[in-house]
Amino acid sequence: MIAPPLRLLFLCTHNRCRSILFEALVHAEGGPKLEARSAGSDPAGAVHPATLAALSQEGMGTEGLKSEGWEAHRAWAPELVITVCDRAAGESCPLWLGASPRLHWGFADPSALPEGPAQRQAFHQTLEAMRKKLGLLHELAAQPRASLPEAVKRISDA
Repeated sequence: MIAPPLRLLFLCTHNRCRSILFEALVHAEGGPKLEARSAGSDPAGAVHPATLAALSQEGMGTEGLKSEGWEAHRAWAPELVITVCDRAAGESCPLWLGASPRLHWGFADPSALPEGPAQRQAFHQTLEAMRKKLGLLHELAAQPRASLPEAVKRISDA
């Protein structure tokens, strides 16, 4: 029997750059064992234009990506929550996320840089750093769901 994909929720306060990047990366390169969505505690309401441009330049689809709050994913019941900005890591998550193991992988915000070559390079570097984490997510997806909290702790401690 084939296990269902591991449901990942990427959180960033405004859900307009880093969480969107990771969601799109998993859609493009994560394979059938991972399913991703993104959200924010205080969503901006729109994805940053430079985020969409960077994803397009990397050959990744942008259709369906949107800035939204975490309540939009309540019924979906994520199995792993990953914060990707330091501010989101320190925020109180809603009680319904309480049972989901959490990881924090902080990434600098490339959209905070002025438009131009440095910003484009920062987006590329952020996506490359996220690609390196993708292997760890595949390892987690291979774990029995009952051992997921323990496996997440090992990754957090490493």
